Amino acid sequence: MKRRRFWLWMAAAVFCVVLLGLWIQEGTAADRLAEALSKTPKGTGPGQIDPKAPPGFLGIPGGPSLNLILGFLWAVWVGWIFSTVGAFGGIMAGVGHMTIFGLGDYARSFKKTSPMLNKLLTDSIRVSNQWLVGLSALISSFNYYRMGRLVLPLGIFLAIGSVGGSLLIPIITAGKIKLSAYQGYFGLCVFLIAGFLFYQTTPKGQASRKEAKAAAEAFEKSVREKRGDQAEMGVKVKSISASRVVFTFYGVEFSFNPLWPVIGGLLIASLASFLGIGGGFLFVPFMTSVVGLPMFLVAGTSALTVLIGMVVSIFTYMVVKGTMVHWGLIGAELVGIFIGSMIGPRTQKYIPDIWLKRIFVVLALYVGLRYFSKGFFGYSWVPPY
Repeated sequence: MKRRRFWLWMAAAVFCVVLLGLWIQEGTAADRLAEALSKTPKGTGPGQIDPKAPPGFLGIPGGPSLNLILGFLWAVWVGWIFSTVGAFGGIMAGVGHMTIFGLGDYARSFKKTSPMLNKLLTDSIRVSNQWLVGLSALISSFNYYRMGRLVLPLGIFLAIGSVGGSLLIPIITAGKIKLSAYQGYFGLCVFLIAGFLFYQTTPKGQASRKEAKAAAEAFEKSVREKRGDQAEMGVKVKSISASRVVFTFYGVEFSFNPLWPVIGGLLIASLASFLGIGGGFLFVPFMTSVVGLPMFLVAGTSALTVLIGMVVSIFTYMVVKGTMVHWGLIGAELVGIFIGSMIGPRTQKYIPDIWLKRIFVVLALYVGLRYFSKGFFGYSWVPPY
């Protein structure tokens, strides 16, 4: 009962903060868009606004027309993948917004003709990604906590550090980032992380993580044999001090120094807020390498950390900097996110630990290569081109 009250209060707090923020920012965001449109050349060519065209994305005349059913279906996938591996929710949301819905190429068309509109659309893509990740993180955190597969102290220490980065980066970069630079750095970061995680799937990488491997094997055996109460055999915090936190999972003991998650959370949230994603693709390797957790604990702990960072970052982008989103699309996507995020924690336990990492690596290689090449070279090296 206490656990349920904790998550209900958290959900209520998030909802109230969001409502307050939306009420405050509405006028500011509309003024920013109107100013950007007034400075954009009028006409029917690329990088121009045709006042006679029907309204599309953000109500812009001639803007992309969005398919809400497609948005819903894509969001189911986004919710599932984030809640399964604890990462790639924001990245997959970015793939949807930039590529599937064509918002990336649309924003790029204003690079020379209307830099202000180009940057405004880039900010909108970034914060739209974060809305999807935020809801998925809330649902995933609740589900994994109930299942005993969330390391609450680790998530809290990571979140403490992430608040600083989530506040600072939107204030510094909102309205200043061109889409090409955003896409290029987005891809580069993902690509580098893919190589790091691939190493962890090799025999040498696996050999260095004996505790995580033992805990993962015990959990997988329990699932196969359907024995015991998995929540009761899950995470048990034994002690918390200024220098060491100790906990067990399926009888295997883990520990970490609280200082490292705080520092890691600050650095990771800063980069994640810049990219407009949740940061799970960085929290995952941090927790598997620095803390040595099995993937079965990483997804839930990552989700809790991402949730707090997303609330702060969304509030800063939309309230402090007046960034707009397309509410029709966001609404359809949030329904899909809810469904996918409910499925993920219930299916993750049937996927072996090493295959969770391999899924992560394959997705990271593809996404990283695509956006690195498109951002820095102007075209994608992998399909869709």
